[in-house]
Amino acid sequence: MSLSRTSLATSLGAVVVLTAAACAPQPQSTATATATASGNCATSPSLHRQGQLTVATDSPAYTPWFDHNDPSNGKGFESAVAYAVAGKLGFSRSQVKWVVEPFDNSYAPGPKNFDFDINQISSTPARAKAVDFSTSYYTANQAVLVLNKSKYAGATSLAALKDAKIGVQVATTSYQAVLDEIKPGRQPSVFNTTNDEINALQNGQIDALVTDLPTVFYLAGTQVHGGKILGQFGYHGGTPEQFGLLLGKGSGLTPCVNQALAELKADGTLDKITSQWLSASANAPELKP
Repeated sequence: MSLSRTSLATSLGAVVVLTAAACAPQPQSTATATATASGNCATSPSLHRQGQLTVATDSPAYTPWFDHNDPSNGKGFESAVAYAVAGKLGFSRSQVKWVVEPFDNSYAPGPKNFDFDINQISSTPARAKAVDFSTSYYTANQAVLVLNKSKYAGATSLAALKDAKIGVQVATTSYQAVLDEIKPGRQPSVFNTTNDEINALQNGQIDALVTDLPTVFYLAGTQVHGGKILGQFGYHGGTPEQFGLLLGKGSGLTPCVNQALAELKADGTLDKITSQWLSASANAPELKP
């Protein structure tokens, strides 16, 4: 299946301390904070509770999105993003309160018990009928999963996979991405489900499978015994999977959150967080042509 949200159960070992640009924001005065992002966001009547920013995610919360199932520690990609957004909105770290929201409940119609939810939730037109989405804070690359024992386990480029037997799932962006970027010597094998892909990989019918990076994180951590994330690569065709912060429909905070994300993109903070937690820490190097 082409997952729109996935969770990784794999432990990445040593925890990397966030750099100054990527770490959770430190306490700051309201006067300073409100000048950075969007006027009166920290005192907006749209807040779930005045004086705090209520942020939701699912439990358990997996690496590399979070660390040790503790969103409040500021470690992991989405925890770091949440605190960075909070800082731009005018909230100190101590003013951020985390609540649990099951993934499937997050985009259901109705009132929310949070200000925004960050949980690898893809923005889709169907979901946007019931909730608001921010602009994207992450666009998922394609990624390659092999077995540790594979002869391709040491490959460091897409060209090295030219002769590999590659599997993809039907009706996904990955099929065209393989044709356009890897340019294999044989047609990719197409499977109806993710389970079919996994079985083919483990039985030696294919050498590698290609799907979006969050799904590869999940498969490597929970589904594929002896799996190895070979790397990731960008693909600008098809319909990219973009994650957005989820807010209640018509939330007055949506413009504030979009402005905060725009500032984090402009000053390079979002790039630094992405590089630290989804490239270096997640052991998903860039596969060059």
